[in-house]
Amino acid sequence: MSRVCELSGKGPMSGNTVSHANNRNRRRFLPNLNDVTLMSDALGQSYSLRISAAALRTVDHRGGLDAFLAKSKDDELSPKALKIKKELVKAQAAV
Repeated sequence: MSRVCELSGKGPMSGNTVSHANNRNRRRFLPNLNDVTLMSDALGQSYSLRISAAALRTVDHRGGLDAFLAKSKDDELSPKALKIKKELVKAQAAV
């Protein structure tokens, strides 16, 4: 399972861990990923996604999964999230 957020595309970063003696060793900064189930109001379905805590706050701020996907760029989304977005666009066009 990759350590990449399915909605924001946030992944591991690298940097240094610096000791008191200023010795530097390489390390990885991993995103805070959580397995969550989000509900789509337009589709009436729930989706299980692995997203970062920051992306979850953004979903809440924008007003739910549908609003987040409508505003997000396609190149940031995972294939699973992109599929949900295409279903959402198709459902909104039918209404």
